[in-house]
Amino acid sequence: MDTQSITPARLSASVISVPPMARDANRKICRAENTKIVRHIEAGGVSTMLYGGNAMFYHLRPSEFAGCLAMLSEIAGKNTLIVPSVGPAFGMMMDQAEVLRDFDFPTVMVLPQKEIADDNGLATGIRLFAESYGKPIVLYLKHDRWLEPAIVESLYRDGLLSWIKYAVVRDDTSNDNYLREVLQKVPGEIVISGIGEQPAIIHMRDFGVGGYTSGCVCVAPKLSQTMLEAIHAKDFAKAESIRAMYEPLENLRNAINPIRVLHHAVQAAGIAKTGPMQPMLSELSSQHQDFIEAASRALLALN
Repeated sequence: MDTQSITPARLSASVISVPPMARDANRKICRAENTKIVRHIEAGGVSTMLYGGNAMFYHLRPSEFAGCLAMLSEIAGKNTLIVPSVGPAFGMMMDQAEVLRDFDFPTVMVLPQKEIADDNGLATGIRLFAESYGKPIVLYLKHDRWLEPAIVESLYRDGLLSWIKYAVVRDDTSNDNYLREVLQKVPGEIVISGIGEQPAIIHMRDFGVGGYTSGCVCVAPKLSQTMLEAIHAKDFAKAESIRAMYEPLENLRNAINPIRVLHHAVQAAGIAKTGPMQPMLSELSSQHQDFIEAASRALLALN
């Protein structure tokens, strides 16, 4: 596992994959199947993995946390950067900070807490966690105005941020005043587009963010990494042609549920057995599974 401090160059060098967490029939975390997912992603040239919403870290049992971290650190290749997540509740993340200090992850992402929170309170909680953890964190801006840009700036200037995952969904990606205001406060090279391939070209080309995260990269990693390199090379026609290849599976994720669809897609493509969904998420209908299998296998064939 890559344990070096994260630089903007390291951040932009790889698509940031956001894998699902494979579990066995008893809903226990499965080392063998998670290893298959990691190796498939690495084989496509993708060297950064963020374990957050798609891995259902929101619903990870506290008793599973240390074992899950140990497994991820052990199955990652020597050049693979692993970023786990904490929270979203304050008490949970403060207890997790104590566990994390026993590991060498260079950063962790704080999961967004929307309810029973306000932006100044969130900033205080993030500060307290980062101070306890002893390293800068990944800030996940998932909701519009979740934190005001001035607060984001204060966290950045105080050295508490490693990078920012920006994942506010817009009907028109090019019309995003919140992202523009955030980018007036922090360098674009530490902001990462956090909604997959579909908005990545606009976010990187027009707003100047440093890279993008992806769930579907777990199915077709080489293809997505090629798209990232094309954007960096300003070959936007090539990037756009690749972006369109991800659209069928992404449309299913948007129409049904991003986490549930990706969890099944990785299994349906034959990459690994991801197992049952972790409550509080339900299983997919057989009709949905058929659609997802067709889209995921078609995408994998393009890889």
